[in-house]
Amino acid sequence: MKLVVITGCCGFIGSHITAACLNKGWKVYGIDKETYAANRSIVRDARLESNMKYIKEDICNLKDLPDCDYIINVAAETHVGNSIIDSTDFIHSNITGVKNLLDIVRRKPSNVAKKPIFFHFSTDEVYGDIVTGFHTEESPLMPSNPYSASKAAADMLIKAWARTYGIDYLILRPTNNYGIGQYPEKLIPLVVKLLQRERKIRLHNKGEPFRNWLHAEDTAQAVIRIIESGVVNEIFNVAGGFEQKNKDTVIKVINSYFNGGYDKEYAGYEDWLDLSYVREGQDVRYSVDDGKLRQLGWEPVKKFDQEIDQVVKHYKNNFKW
Repeated sequence: MKLVVITGCCGFIGSHITAACLNKGWKVYGIDKETYAANRSIVRDARLESNMKYIKEDICNLKDLPDCDYIINVAAETHVGNSIIDSTDFIHSNITGVKNLLDIVRRKPSNVAKKPIFFHFSTDEVYGDIVTGFHTEESPLMPSNPYSASKAAADMLIKAWARTYGIDYLILRPTNNYGIGQYPEKLIPLVVKLLQRERKIRLHNKGEPFRNWLHAEDTAQAVIRIIESGVVNEIFNVAGGFEQKNKDTVIKVINSYFNGGYDKEYAGYEDWLDLSYVREGQDVRYSVDDGKLRQLGWEPVKKFDQEIDQVVKHYKNNFKW
């Protein structure tokens, strides 16, 4: 049986990882400071789960963590647009918070048991954009906005703490996640909410940037596969194997919202689009090679075009402020 600490367990990806770990029969010590984007239903469920303990806390303020096998750090500020407006919270959580967690691991006594492995969630955005081809785990970090810069800084801290203090680590760099339970600042739930409000969808840079889509349940299974493989001190990319322009994603959501199917064209979709906005630091395309992870036996199960109608229906029927 594994003992894992999961920070950011109430977040979108964190909640999926928490569920996956509990389904394996592992014991989970969940931590979340419950920001505006938190899914508090996971907390209610956790209190009924004998294999899980939960505390509300900011990772920057933690003084210690229980003995465990892995600390899975999913706690982060993640919305690029917010980081452009004000990067303060991003520096606090994504850099200072990671440094605090690393120091907690560093100070753990090793006379009783081996120190936990620090399993950190990064992002494909640390590489910056790429017009053609793919980034590998060896590609240089070239972040384009305050959010991705804060995540790249955390990755560098982890590598430095590993070399200086001998901390064992894992870093996962996923592409765009989607699924049930995402806060409506991310593209898919945001589009649904704007349609509910009868507002136009402001597509940055005419919707031309490409994004690669990965279901959160597949991301959670990548975590399980990596842990079960026993590898350590490695970086892994993880992708869904499906990319399209943001405009095409939005059109599929509009079709699904009005006609019940992503492939059932809604004749008036253009009336819902606002193509006038240009965002600072916009990346034209993210794409990563996740062959290294696939060699461990992982591959995505969820297909975007098979999932999008269910996802849209969920957000349409579950309005969130």
